[in-house]
Amino acid sequence: MSQFLPAASERRIPRGVVVAIALATLLLAASTRHAHAQDVEVCRKLYMTGQYAAAAEMAQQAVDNHAFGHDWRILLAESMIATGRYDDAAIKMDGMLQRYPTSVRMLITAYDVYTLNGQAEDAQKMLTRIDQLGRSFGTEFWDANELTALGRAALKMGADPKQVLDLFFDVALKRNADARDAYLAAGQLALDKQDYALAAKRFTEGLKKFGDDPEMHFGMARAIYAEDRVAGVRALDAVFHLNPNHIPARLMTVDHMIDSEQYDPAVKTLDKIFEINPNHPDAWAYRAVLAHLDNNHEGELNARTHALKFAPKNPGVDYLIGRKLSQKYRFAEAAAYQRKAMEFDPAYLPAKIALAQDLLRLGQLDEGWKLVEEVQAADPYNVLAYNLATLKDQLANFTTIKTPYFDVRMDKREAKVYGDQVVELLTAAHDVLTKKYGLKLDERTIVEIYPDQRDFAIRTFGMPGGIGYLGVCFGNVVTANSPASVTSREVNWRSVLWHEYCHVVTLHLTKNKMPRWLSEGISVYEELERNPTWGQTMTPTYRQMVLNGELTPVGELSSAFLNPKSGTHVMFAYYESNLVVEYLVKTYGVEALRGILKDLGEGVKINDAISRHADRMDKIEAGFAAFVKRRAEDLAPLVDWTQPSPDEVNVHDTKTIDAWVAQHPTSFYGLMMQTQAMLAHDDLTQQDLETLVSILDKVIKLYPDCAELDGPYPALAEVYRRLDRTADERKTLETFAAINASSTATFGRLIELAEAKSEWDVVLKNAERYTAVNPLIATPYEPMARAAEALGKTDKAIDTYRRLLLLDTPDPAGVHYRLALLLRDKDPAAAKRHVLLALTEAPRFRDAHRLLLELTEKGDSE
Repeated sequence: MSQFLPAASERRIPRGVVVAIALATLLLAASTRHAHAQDVEVCRKLYMTGQYAAAAEMAQQAVDNHAFGHDWRILLAESMIATGRYDDAAIKMDGMLQRYPTSVRMLITAYDVYTLNGQAEDAQKMLTRIDQLGRSFGTEFWDANELTALGRAALKMGADPKQVLDLFFDVALKRNADARDAYLAAGQLALDKQDYALAAKRFTEGLKKFGDDPEMHFGMARAIYAEDRVAGVRALDAVFHLNPNHIPARLMTVDHMIDSEQYDPAVKTLDKIFEINPNHPDAWAYRAVLAHLDNNHEGELNARTHALKFAPKNPGVDYLIGRKLSQKYRFAEAAAYQRKAMEFDPAYLPAKIALAQDLLRLGQLDEGWKLVEEVQAADPYNVLAYNLATLKDQLANFTTIKTPYFDVRMDKREAKVYGDQVVELLTAAHDVLTKKYGLKLDERTIVEIYPDQRDFAIRTFGMPGGIGYLGVCFGNVVTANSPASVTSREVNWRSVLWHEYCHVVTLHLTKNKMPRWLSEGISVYEELERNPTWGQTMTPTYRQMVLNGELTPVGELSSAFLNPKSGTHVMFAYYESNLVVEYLVKTYGVEALRGILKDLGEGVKINDAISRHADRMDKIEAGFAAFVKRRAEDLAPLVDWTQPSPDEVNVHDTKTIDAWVAQHPTSFYGLMMQTQAMLAHDDLTQQDLETLVSILDKVIKLYPDCAELDGPYPALAEVYRRLDRTADERKTLETFAAINASSTATFGRLIELAEAKSEWDVVLKNAERYTAVNPLIATPYEPMARAAEALGKTDKAIDTYRRLLLLDTPDPAGVHYRLALLLRDKDPAAAKRHVLLALTEAPRFRDAHRLLLELTEKGDSE
């Protein structure tokens, strides 16, 4: 732990030789600024533009000519590091330190050099020497760059990051607004602590001063990438423009390519890196990752050996390999690598928290949570550890429902409301999907359902975010948002869990060795197989994207999930993946799909597996493209899909809309625009409403399968309601409910209309549809209970009323009374409890008083 963070008044300047050496260092620094600044800047420019060999040669000549200043020595070491001459840098450093023993920048550079060479003791000596210097002189003694170097060293010695920022980096910037190193160090600290907004702020400030600095641009790209991958990768263009040989930026590109399953381009990029630096440990670690994903065990071992060549106990190598394997859902292999990293350095926190997450995703909860606690104790500023530890406290409010196949963890109240339905759905998914794909699972699957989206995100991703994700499957663990946390749009929770359990099956079959597109495609496909109103179908938007050439080639389809242009493009990636699976099954049979999954589990590459069981990839690509094009063209073939342009139509001027529709009488977009323009008025006449009926009836005849919430069916139902044409409204809503499984407004209105006619089977059907979307509000339960009573389904009625009491029912007294009536013969004691509760809620409830008297007299007589 750093010892040089107390107030300046507590520090003492040592005697004699230390003062003399320090003054000599300042004189040498002054000499450097005057006599050699221009040459040093030329050399630095060579280094900053990626001309590392030339920079090293120039710096070496200056050192050989005994040039003053540590800048030459630092540039020489950095240039050697950039070209992989780690051992040469260490040899040179030994001599250079003798000349500049009190330069903190030189010492921290020496620390980096010795660390790269695996010389842990020598590296530690550098920190010890810096610590001694820091304790000997107040911060006012150092210039901005030296102060920044002190701060960097303090962080390596375990100092409080906030103190380092306040006492070193910010002070350095106040002392010198042009202190480049301080901008970079402050930005890097924010990145390390996953405060990407602060990192972007710091690098933005730095870029105002150093707009042509590739390091500033690289830091900004990293900050952007955390929030927007596409923009982050695009931001690297500025780095490469300034320094085409910038290795960290190239490594970031490799990382992104691996995530996108662009493995061949990743290999080529690594080859270019090795041309610059044949010994870069991270580059070799990425090579090991690619070999692992290619099932090349020998290549993996060889690459790891190269990565550890200079520093045989570098934990960062195994940490990086494990991190990337974890991102590929290879959690068991990832955990093994993190354990190797911790064998090298048990205190290496990045590996420890990564291992914790891997174990939590593998369902090894006890060890996983223990590691989280250890990381938080060691580093209270570790955002990931803090988030997970906080989540663990929240999980104390969960209950676990155990079955032969599942451990379902839910909020206690939610578990009472619909936990049994979750188990029923998951059990059905297990029975159907394991049989279909020939899988025998020997361990239970953990399913965690979170009522708070933030908690879901932290459990799933380690940090808040992930808006739009409904569920995630890690293989043996499924995390999902409960209906309580899904506020942006209505979603059928049954379809979500079916989708995620399908992932459980396919990930187990393939040992997590499957491309994302195939995993998602099968899950969406199986949703539709289970219920045609689940999953995704062709829409006008998707039709346009297909016919406009926006299909992603099958071999690149996984990248569509990682680099989407918009949320619509993400959903289109799911839909296209489903269509690939549908095409394979329809063309080659489900046995071909099973064979592909089996091969993937045995390490066969996806294209080879498809070729074995279906056809060559070029034929698959061509056949699939034709298949999808037909599907798009078959969508409402009588519709004119022309869209009016803003120049042709003013959405606020019905005359321009009417004129355009007159020229395009079968345009879906035109007719719907006409409808919306008319419905925007509150003073519609009977004739207007009848006109709307004609328009919408025409749209439905043209496009009868339109399941959009803003489509013709809900609009026509609303028009019929205004016209008091209840039978037509109901018929329209029933048609819509048959093709849309997530519209509670539709289900609620159908309940209302059916109950008015005492059509209890229809009430029950739509109430169950409603609870498949949102089981956590009272709205559907009371009519469901009344319907069950009317149909003689007493047990269901009792069960439904009990669920209703767990929710915010407006009439708890009435619910308790109904339960008492239903239970008076089955369970008189329970009936009496409920009638007393009814009277507690409503003391003057006469019917309840009479029932209590009846129950009391009956009890006395018995």
